[in-house]
Formats: sequence, structure tokens, C-alpha cells
Amino acid sequence: MRIVVLGGAGDMGAEAVRDLVRYSKATEIVIADMNEQKGKQLAENIGDERLKVEKVDARSHENLVAIMNGSAAVAGALGPFYLFERPIIEAAIEAGANYVSICDDHDAVEAALELDQEARQKGRRILTGLGWTPGLSNLLARRGYDRLDQADTVRIYWAGSVGDSKGMAVILHLIHIFSGRVVSFQDKKIVRIKAGSEKEVIRFPAPLDHVNTYHLGHPEPITVPLYLDGLQNVLLKGGLVEHYLNLLAKLVSALGLSGNRLTKQAMGRLLKVLTPIFPADKRRSLSGIRVDISGSRDNKPVVLSYGVAAPMRKLTGLPLSIGTMMMAESKIKRYGVFGPEADSAVDCELFLKELHRRGIEVEEREF
Repeated sequence: MRIVVLGGAGDMGAEAVRDLVRYSKATEIVIADMNEQKGKQLAENIGDERLKVEKVDARSHENLVAIMNGSAAVAGALGPFYLFERPIIEAAIEAGANYVSICDDHDAVEAALELDQEARQKGRRILTGLGWTPGLSNLLARRGYDRLDQADTVRIYWAGSVGDSKGMAVILHLIHIFSGRVVSFQDKKIVRIKAGSEKEVIRFPAPLDHVNTYHLGHPEPITVPLYLDGLQNVLLKGGLVEHYLNLLAKLVSALGLSGNRLTKQAMGRLLKVLTPIFPADKRRSLSGIRVDISGSRDNKPVVLSYGVAAPMRKLTGLPLSIGTMMMAESKIKRYGVFGPEADSAVDCELFLKELHRRGIEVEEREF
């Protein structure tokens, strides 16, 4: 069984690689990354004979097809996803590969879903957005939805820290999601809201505690109402523990410095250099998720609330690894392009059991 990890030498991809080495039945695990030397160093540090390293250029369709060909499943940790997700999916469809990604850009998911019919026709299984948010967030929404007689509103909140991840793809993603107008689902319809608007202070599991959150561009308001019937609202807000960085991201957008790919790349490179000197809250250098599902059970109003706090690389890389193993072992039955909360996609209880096995604990409250 051959498993390929695109972006396998990056922060999130490397965590998925380590987990696949520990838990999967793969006979070959390919670290596919543009930085071949970094991939070789990771393989040497892990020291497992099943690991192979291949250089990948996500801008080359032929290169992607060649690397994915013959795999039982492909894990996608190669961002920024607003540049690469759709081209990678197109290559996976041609290569006959089943694909699981951590895609976290709302416009990338919209573009990916346009390939659903083609993937169905060719018998491909393409799961987009199985990381921390989206991913764990979607499955917690699904869990709460299934436990209520009627669900009407899903509120998803995330918190991160500059001390938790400094990868270039993460920086570009942050610039991107604070830019322009972003998707929200309100009163049973998709609306576009100014990114970085409507601040809400949310309490996350300790040690994150209270964090300022804002409307940001993420896929959940697109996919959750698509698969969970009857919802009236799906809202997503997020923010960084270091509040000054939320304000900086909003300023970058307001000055028009994130309006196109070239300016985003330039700002990303600048922030990559500056990130090490930004002060971080070391006590709260973690990432977190909170998902609240409102509805009713036995004709009584109920809110189910789920929360998690852990290092970003684990919250993102472990779900990717678990989902890729499920895909490789044919435990994901749905065909086409879909989110993790779709019917016949990820078994939520099995997924959470696997997270627990890896030390990721989900807090659950009902009120």
C-alpha cells in the first residue's frame, strides 16, 4: 500500500508523515515536497525504511500525476490552497488517485466542488478540508447535529498563536482570509461579509481562554449547510491570541496589500522574516476550536458545545493522517468531491476515537 503526502516536509505534512509511520499499514510512504533536502532530513530523523522522498512541483500537472499514480491514497498538505487545491484535484482525478487534504481556503473549496461530477463519473473519492478547521470543526458540527432532533445554527470559532506555527503557507493563509469579503451562511442563504468584521470575544478551552474572533474566509459555511439539511445559520469566526496581529492583518487588507497573488506573496515573505521578532504569548502558544450547535431535543432548546486546544501541527496533521488511512482502507465510501461531514464520508465516532488514541481530547458541554 503506497501513500503519498504532498507537502510532506512542511509543519503539517510532517506531522501527518510521523503519524502514518506510527499507525498506518502502508508499505511505502512518500514525502513529496518541493524542498527535497528538507524531506530527506525528515526521513532520516524518523528512520523508517518505508519512507521515500520525491521532489514535487505543484505547478506541474504532469509531475503531480506521476507522483500520485499507483497510490492507495494521497494526503494533501501543500498550500497555499487558493493556488494549488483545484490543480491538485484535477491531477488526482487523472491519476486515478483518492485524495484527502487540509484545504482551508473558502474560494479553493468552492472551486474544488465544481469538480464533483467529474470525480463521481470517474469513480474518484476526493475529500477536501480534513484538518483542524476545516475538518475537526466540520465533524464536531456533524456530531452535534446528529444528537439533536432539530439543529438550526452552527457557530464555529478558532484561535491560533504566532508562537504555534510560522510556516509560509500559514502566513499566506492568514493574509488571504483577512482579505476582501468572505462567505457566511445566514437565514438559509450564502452571504458575503467583510473579512475581519464583527469582533466577538470567545472563550476557548484552557490555556487559550478568551480570544477576539472575526468573520474570516473558511470553507465551513460553504460545506456544512450543503450536507446538514435544515440549518438556518453557519457562522465562522477566528482570530489570533496576539491581538495586535489581528489588527495588523486588517491593516494589510485595508491598505490594499493583499489584493492579488503577487502582493500576498510579497507580504508573506516580509512577515516570514519578521515573525521571529513578533512577541508571542508563550503561555497560550496553542491553537483551539470551539463549535456550538443550537437546536432542540424533546421539544426543549439545547446547545451542544465542543472544544479542543492543542498544538496546530497536531490538530491539523493528525486528522489528515487519520483521514488518509481511512481513505486508503476504503472506509470512506462516498465518491466525488466532498467535505468530511458529508454522508458516507468520515465516520465521526471512529475519527474521534482515533484522535483520543493520539491524546487529543474533545471537551463536550450541553446547556
